[in-house]
Amino acid sequence: MKLLHRINSPHDLRRLPLEQLPEVAVEVRQYIIETMARMGGHTGASLGAVELAVALHYAFETPVDRIVWDVGHQAYAHKILTGRREEFPTIRQYDGLSGFLRRDESEYDTFGAGHASTSISAALGMATARDARGQSHHVCAVIGDASLPGGMAMEAINQAGHLKKRLIVLLNDNEMSIAPAVGALTGYLNRIREAQGYHRFKDEVSETLRAIPNLGERLHGVAKTVKDALAAAVLPGALVNELGFKYIGYIDGHDTTALVHALREAQAVKDGPVVVHALTTKGKGYAPAEANRYKWHASGPFEIETGNAISSASSAPTYTKVFGKTMCELMAKDERIVTLTAAMPDGTGVDIVLEKFPERSFDVGIAEQHAVTFAAGMSCEGLKPVVAVYSTFLQRAFDQIVHDVAIQDLDVTFAMDRAGIVGADGPTHHGLLDIAYLRAIPNMVVMAPKDEGELRDMMLTAIEHRGPAALRYPRGNGVGADIEREPQVLEMGKAEILRDTGAGEAAIVAYGSMVHPALKAAEELAKAGIEATVVNARFVKPLDASLLLALARTKRLIVTVEEAYLAGGFGSAVVELLEENGLQDAVRVVRMGVPDRLVTHGDAKLLLAKYGLDADGIYTRVRENVEVLDERRARRKAQPARG
Repeated sequence: MKLLHRINSPHDLRRLPLEQLPEVAVEVRQYIIETMARMGGHTGASLGAVELAVALHYAFETPVDRIVWDVGHQAYAHKILTGRREEFPTIRQYDGLSGFLRRDESEYDTFGAGHASTSISAALGMATARDARGQSHHVCAVIGDASLPGGMAMEAINQAGHLKKRLIVLLNDNEMSIAPAVGALTGYLNRIREAQGYHRFKDEVSETLRAIPNLGERLHGVAKTVKDALAAAVLPGALVNELGFKYIGYIDGHDTTALVHALREAQAVKDGPVVVHALTTKGKGYAPAEANRYKWHASGPFEIETGNAISSASSAPTYTKVFGKTMCELMAKDERIVTLTAAMPDGTGVDIVLEKFPERSFDVGIAEQHAVTFAAGMSCEGLKPVVAVYSTFLQRAFDQIVHDVAIQDLDVTFAMDRAGIVGADGPTHHGLLDIAYLRAIPNMVVMAPKDEGELRDMMLTAIEHRGPAALRYPRGNGVGADIEREPQVLEMGKAEILRDTGAGEAAIVAYGSMVHPALKAAEELAKAGIEATVVNARFVKPLDASLLLALARTKRLIVTVEEAYLAGGFGSAVVELLEENGLQDAVRVVRMGVPDRLVTHGDAKLLLAKYGLDADGIYTRVRENVEVLDERRARRKAQPARG
């Protein structure tokens, strides 16, 4: 790294001559590839944006000028160029760099990002604050073509065009999101790409006019006015112009010189917002990533020479794959079932559904709110929609779940992948809130399977249930449960006793992913002389009230365990049930889950252990509380009788 090792900040980058920027980009790209091969991460997304990051920090006086990245998974080069080069190999590891943007990590991370379509809103807010404070720095939002159609981005564009604030939007157009981009706006951007003949003609006219002695510059100025009018009339850029934005494009997003010139041209616009349209290739510079941009958006560790993944040791299928396989089976038997996803077909298992049932499966793009209400409309007409979505992304459609589904008691199933602690992607992606925000909604059924076999049962149960239902399941591999048997409809609200100790005085009531760790903990407790009943709760709404109340009357200790925030979660539901039935003082209840704090990024097993949500943690918590109860009992027995 002849140049990169000398760049410790954008100030160092800006000392280089413009012609050396391509070499910087080559070195940054190679560093990303080498690091991702060892660690895994958003490989393709960041490789495609290397030149954008180099040009942005060269053209703008960062951090005084503000660069606002959308999502953040394309910002690895940005991190490397902003003083975090040496820390970059720690990315997405516990106590290491975040894989996304974090304001508390660097002054160059002007806005935290992990979900899409936020950058223009945030940048417009910054530009408005700048003007209110009498400042003059630039604000530039960087957004991808798949994030642009998102509701927030469209709302921000509408407001920016109205306010006429000095704002730059750099559109990173690679015709991809996490999956191939969809929607009418994507077709619009493609038409801009196809307008090459016009752009070539425009450049040729410009060069010819400038060459005319004495009159060249004046004629060029007149012609530019005509050309701008022509562009507004016949090019897709007319849409941008009508919304109050000036349009600069398109630009080769891997030509650093062209990018710098375009950004400086945008900086010269003083009377309103401007869009710089850059065309990029996802996975640029690494052949396997360019060949399969969909697969390489994010990757695990891989062999650089071949691109082959370094596979995990587990032989059990992932919950995601089981979901996709089961959806295909269920849709083959019932033509009313349809499947929806919001730009995450591969991540949710819907990719194979799209292939097998293209007329009954829909990728709506990065538009979770639309997905939910779209599904509600389908349900109104007798279909049975299943919305496959990450738990964290369903948060974006909370009002639609309440207003458009639950209030109308519609048959919509929400299948929430990545529920719980997801690991390296960190706080923006952990699915820790879904229990609390869904169980508070009337008409909603909320459940979680103990394994991939029960996932199949719950999918059928949710679809057959008349009304809204949601099921959550974790990221990663299952436990090796039988997935070949036919799925069965479960009795609504009925829990399952997996270990019955009879006279034992403790009960562990586990929800979803915590069931198997609870069983392991119970085995170890038995060796220590503590017998614990283990219950697979299955449902948080409705609860198995009869079983839980019976446990409260016969046990000294109930420990609830969930991979979610404790506030408003499964344990809270159990405590509320006991209070409603006057049993709050009859039994000691200990709630295990994630405390009221943001959970950082890192290995999922490490994070679960940190919060005691593994077999060892459950064992320790149960044993400690049994010992406390034993001590209290012993003290009571030792007290002399009053006479």
